[in-house]
Amino acid sequence: MKILIINGPNLNMLGIREPEIYGSMTLEQMNEKLAVEGNLLELELDFFQSNHEGAIIDRIQEAYGLMDGIIINPGAYSHYSYAIRDAIKSVDIKTVEVHLSDIANREYFRKTSVIEDVVEKQISGKGINSYFEALQYLKEHLK
Repeated sequence: MKILIINGPNLNMLGIREPEIYGSMTLEQMNEKLAVEGNLLELELDFFQSNHEGAIIDRIQEAYGLMDGIIINPGAYSHYSYAIRDAIKSVDIKTVEVHLSDIANREYFRKTSVIEDVVEKQISGKGINSYFEALQYLKEHLK
């Protein structure tokens, strides 16, 4: 099974940006740990990060017919990107939305996700474990 992991804006700054909220692990370190977990679960992982909404949409669309599942941390795009929402809905690939921090207990503008209703599941507030849980979920729910 092939899983695309998409990380949105500012996630390339993990380890630097607000470590009290997002932790001290870099995106590269996180991807390395996810690759190990993916291997244990017999999943083939493809990693993508962009700060650009259009690039994220392009990558979601490119996944059509090629990927079995998507894990996406859309970052701030979660709260207002109807374009990413529509891209996820259009490809009909099982998708899990993840967040390192607990968006429900952050600033008021982070409490709502416009993406949540087009994904299989949303997992937040568990740091890297949000991604691990998403991998496990997809492993169990993909054909």
